[in-house]
Amino acid sequence: MKESVMLVNAKGQAIGTMDKMAAHTSGTLHRAFSVFIFNSNGQLLLQQRAFDKYHSGGLWTNTCCSHPRLGEMTIDAARRRLKEEMGIESELTELFQFTYRHEFDNGLIEHEYDHVFIGICDQTPEPNPTEVAGFKYVEADNLILSLIEHPGEFTAWFKICFEKVLENYYQIY
Repeated sequence: MKESVMLVNAKGQAIGTMDKMAAHTSGTLHRAFSVFIFNSNGQLLLQQRAFDKYHSGGLWTNTCCSHPRLGEMTIDAARRRLKEEMGIESELTELFQFTYRHEFDNGLIEHEYDHVFIGICDQTPEPNPTEVAGFKYVEADNLILSLIEHPGEFTAWFKICFEKVLENYYQIY
């Protein structure tokens, strides 16, 4: 079954739909979301993307990310994918949105209007192996050091928004 994504303008307003792979081939701006789950000890739950993902396979990233389905509210999509990818549930709060564009070595292009959500959860993850190769909880200071020393181990969008997520986390919690 072909998946579609919601095309948006620079303000995040929906302007149409497109086949997901066509959007990633053409670099057309579309809606996405990224979820960051912290445990009650303040550690961030990272996932390692499955190695056979269409891009960024094997790289470490935020707890989960994806695209809302047509007609689906972005926060509902974020909750759904958190359960589908990591096997956990959490209340989520939207922190901010940002737009980024990244070209991958395989010719695909991410051009996304990304809604960033945060939550606190102490459930033990039960990741979906078709989506996730591994997971770990990381202290913020250790993660900052890893991002500096080994940036190639992380996804493009994670490197762009992590610092702002952390700033918001410290303000909220």
